[in-house]
Amino acid sequence: MTKFLKDVAKVHEQLAKVLDPTPLQYNQYLSDLHQADIWLKREDLSPVRSYKIRGAYAFVMEVLAKDPKHKLFVCASAGNHAQGFAHACRNYKKRGVIFMPVTTPKQKVMKTKAFGEDYVEIKLIGDGFDDANKAAYDYCEKRSCYMVPPFDDPRIIKGQATIAKEILEQLPNGVILDRVILPVGGGGLAAGVTRYFETAKMNSKFTFVEPDQAASLYHSLQAGKRVQLGKVDNFVDGAAVAQIGEHTFKQLKNYSAKQVVLAPTNGLCATMIEMLNVEGIVLEPAGALAIDALKRLPKKQVKGKTIVCVASGGNFDFERLPEVKERALKFSGLKKYYILQFPQRPGALKEFLLMLSPEDDVARFEYLKKSARNFGSVLIGIETTKPENFAILTKKLDENGTRWQDITDNEIIASLVI
Repeated sequence: MTKFLKDVAKVHEQLAKVLDPTPLQYNQYLSDLHQADIWLKREDLSPVRSYKIRGAYAFVMEVLAKDPKHKLFVCASAGNHAQGFAHACRNYKKRGVIFMPVTTPKQKVMKTKAFGEDYVEIKLIGDGFDDANKAAYDYCEKRSCYMVPPFDDPRIIKGQATIAKEILEQLPNGVILDRVILPVGGGGLAAGVTRYFETAKMNSKFTFVEPDQAASLYHSLQAGKRVQLGKVDNFVDGAAVAQIGEHTFKQLKNYSAKQVVLAPTNGLCATMIEMLNVEGIVLEPAGALAIDALKRLPKKQVKGKTIVCVASGGNFDFERLPEVKERALKFSGLKKYYILQFPQRPGALKEFLLMLSPEDDVARFEYLKKSARNFGSVLIGIETTKPENFAILTKKLDENGTRWQDITDNEIIASLVI
């Protein structure tokens, strides 16, 4: 056994004192849907509903093994790493200071406080992870403390690699694993799992999944070096990282950008709603990335294969559910927004309503302003049961001479009026 495998085994042995292994579950629904054998590594069922607890514990354990009297630890996190960090601080009775973006969902902030109790202090700073991370490092420069990074550290990587160890131990005897699908933010999970499989001489293929608006690994692999993204969308907060880690990229740099799937946010929301409604599994956006990738991979890479998807987190704030549902409906073609120009005369609204089918539902109706003396502009949102119903509606609008504009995918106009 190589040193890395021995180190991971040692970390796993220590983790077992405080954490039970998360289950590897065969998912019949996804298997039938994709004509494959799909297994879910349920990291959303860890004590903090995320795999991040592994790396946080691995780091703190190694520090305390060398310096048991050390008192202060610091971290920056969009939520999941913070919860694992807080859990470790409370377990070892050590003081922790956590820097989180102001945009972090309230549910994650509240859970972090609950896991850390009186041992942690939370500071909300900046609009995203990178702002919070800089503030955490600035804080550490002036104090005697250990910065516990969320992903870019060999100790964190070893902690996340324990997932790979569990996957191989939990697969039934005789099952040959064809592919592992891994979500990527800063790359700690992907670096740990790939290194473990490589070192263990496993021949499974890998697919990496990133939000399409935070694709730091994808662009770095294309460039052959780490790339700093100028802008990231924080909706998938658990994976919204502007630059892949230095240590993690060192492990991942030999993979191809073709192995990275870019998940559109609205499509990811559709996957979240699907898993909630069909399977009763609550996933946060980053936690659904690996499952969402099944829809985007070429069929030949999925059909008939044995695949493990790492469901990396389930810290979902249900206050976000209306937005997630909205995005899912739009992605599925079941909801659209139009701006219509109605003539300013009696009966014009009734004429429009008669164009709707029994499957169409008016979800939003708002007069905007009079565009001209004879016309008035209306914002209308419509939900339906089949995407083709919209083609029927727009044909009726054209035949009636109604002026209309579909603004569903026009981000600028939609952000102003919806």
